[in-house]
Formats: sequence, C-alpha cells, structure tokens
Amino acid sequence: MTHALRLVSHHLCPYVQRVMIALAEKGVAHERTYIDLASKPDWFSAVSPLGKLPLLLIDDTALFESSVICEYLEEALPEVRLHPDDALERARHRAWMELASAVLADIWGLETATDAATAERKAADLTKRFDWIEQNLGNGPYFAGNRFSLVDAAFAPVFRYFDLFDTMHDFGIFADTPKVRAWRAALSARPSVRNAVTPDYAARLRAFLAQRDAYLHRLGA
Repeated sequence: MTHALRLVSHHLCPYVQRVMIALAEKGVAHERTYIDLASKPDWFSAVSPLGKLPLLLIDDTALFESSVICEYLEEALPEVRLHPDDALERARHRAWMELASAVLADIWGLETATDAATAERKAADLTKRFDWIEQNLGNGPYFAGNRFSLVDAAFAPVFRYFDLFDTMHDFGIFADTPKVRAWRAALSARPSVRNAVTPDYAARLRAFLAQRDAYLHRLGA
C-alpha cells in the first residue's frame, strides 16, 4: 500500500484492537496515535463525527467505525484475505462480527457494574451468549477452521477482557463451553492478537475498573 496510514487509538478500546489485528495480519505498516477520550483533541473532533475510535487516517482521508475500516483493508489489500470468498459465507462472517459487538456491550455491563446483583445478571447474560456460540462454533482452531478471519479479529478483544476478569472472580461463564475455551486459547497465542495492546493493558484495565468503583475491582482487591 502506497498510502500513509495513521491509526488513532485508545489503549483499552476493543474496536481499535480489531483494526490493529487486521493490519498486522495483512502486514501493513502504519503510525499509531493514542488519545484520551476524556479530553479529545480538537483535530480529532474535526474529522470524527461520531467522536469514537478507531479512526484510520489514509493520507488526508479519515475513516471511522471499525467494521468499515476492516472492510476497506480487505478490499484494498486482497493479497491476504481475512474474509471468505463465498458471498453467503462472507455475510455470515459479518453477522458474527456484529455478534462480537453485542458481546462487547454485555461485557461493558459487567465491567461497569457496581453491585453484586447487576454483575451476576450481566455474567448470566454473557453465559447465555457463549452457550449459543458454543452450539454454533466449528471445530477450530479458528472460527473458519485453520484460516484466521475477521471474525477472529473481532472476538479476540472479547476474550482478552477475561484474562483479567478471571483473576478477580470466576463467574463460570466458560464452564460448559469447551469449543469456546479452545478458540480463546488459539486466539491468545496469535502474535497479531498479543501485539494488539500495549504491555500495560491489564494494569490500565484494572485502573479503569478502580476508577468506576466496579464490583469486579472490589472482588479482586
């Protein structure tokens, strides 16, 4: 790719991680800029109408929304395909990426819960989600078998949360999902996934939980 790419990022954003993983899998060199969403710089607000991350600056053009960015990378860099060739299967993969976003919304509810009842309810919602995923997941190691896909890039940040959460309290969310557990392990071993966050990710996430007075943080204190 001859364009200059700059990915505007946040250390904890799972949607940023999706794009980072896709860029790494495609071997795309890019510059990375981290911003504080609590104090957004004026230049960011000027090019991001939704005020959300990630934002990919391609020369002077700004792309927002992780799904749009990933689709652009897929079309612009077809040498390494992260989507299936078949149209129906491609649509199914996109649907699973939307499912990953729904799971992230459930995780937000768990990580920001400030009382036991809310946390348990959100954990139960997540358990149902992963039970359904277990019943509809293939044999792995990745979502599409041996081929790493954008679905994997979408779910890897989902599983990363639990690397910390499980050290604070085990809600039993993955107790009856052996396929999901194997998928989680395969993704965590992937270099693109490991390198999608900075080494202090867990410490930053723990600090975020503390700032929100999260029930999870109190459990793990």
